[in-house]
Amino acid sequence: MNKEQRKLIQRAKDFAKPFRVDDGESFRLKDIDPNNTLHLEQEHKPQAKEALALGVELLAAFQDMLYAQDRWAMLLAFQAMDAAGKDGTIKHVMSGVNPQGCQVSSFKAPSSVDLDHDFLWRCNLALPERGRIGIFNRSYYEETLVVRVHPELLHQQTLPEPLMGKDIWKERFRDIRHYEQYLSNNGVVVRKFFLHLSKKEQKKRFLERLETPEKNWKFSANDIKERAYWDDYMNAYEDMIRNTATKVAPWYVVPADNKWFTRIVVAAAIIETLDSLDLKYPVITEEARQHLEAAKQQLLNEDKA
Repeated sequence: MNKEQRKLIQRAKDFAKPFRVDDGESFRLKDIDPNNTLHLEQEHKPQAKEALALGVELLAAFQDMLYAQDRWAMLLAFQAMDAAGKDGTIKHVMSGVNPQGCQVSSFKAPSSVDLDHDFLWRCNLALPERGRIGIFNRSYYEETLVVRVHPELLHQQTLPEPLMGKDIWKERFRDIRHYEQYLSNNGVVVRKFFLHLSKKEQKKRFLERLETPEKNWKFSANDIKERAYWDDYMNAYEDMIRNTATKVAPWYVVPADNKWFTRIVVAAAIIETLDSLDLKYPVITEEARQHLEAAKQQLLNEDKA
């Protein structure tokens, strides 16, 4: 990395650190302002876009080394309320990444096949291979959010009745912590993002979708239904983060009322993480170098034949 890239990495750390939670014991959702921009005002938006573009370039360079080294994998899980900007964030932040080295999986309502397996099953099938970045647009955490807010969904999972007691959420949190530790032990770096949107901003974005014909397709009647459970979801999110934020799989609670700032923080967190892996291109052995030289000479000699 050159001097300018090192400066960019340091800036990334400064943006990511305030929103990282790796010990949930003292975490409170109310302590994170959805409108926070770390004192950057709206007039700084052009500079923010430029910083994001540079971050995307740096991210692409890291991803190329990740792919070439073929040792680590990275799993990025995104959770949020409707209209918080998950899709747009993934699109913009990962825009410079080679598609060969990145895979996105979106998890909607589970199918009958999914429900006949354990709650981690379908996500486990979509884990990234070594050298690749896997993105979960929603994830196994839905099983501690939607299912918790709507307990009737739990009964659709055909679990044995004795296993659906009052401790089921505590047990699922424990299982998730162990699962993420297992992934970490096997070279899968887990980073989780909660895009923290305010109820006021969600209303504004819903109205924009309703009033703009080109955005009507984004709106669903179910969005309004789920909005009625806002407080229940906020309590569920807080409990989820408090119980599953660890050093090996931290949460980033990212202010989401300003999309431009959300994207900078997410990019910064990914850059910071990739930098911590000390990625390098594979070193060519002397024997391999000799084979390369022989191949080069063979190609050059074709012109002499």
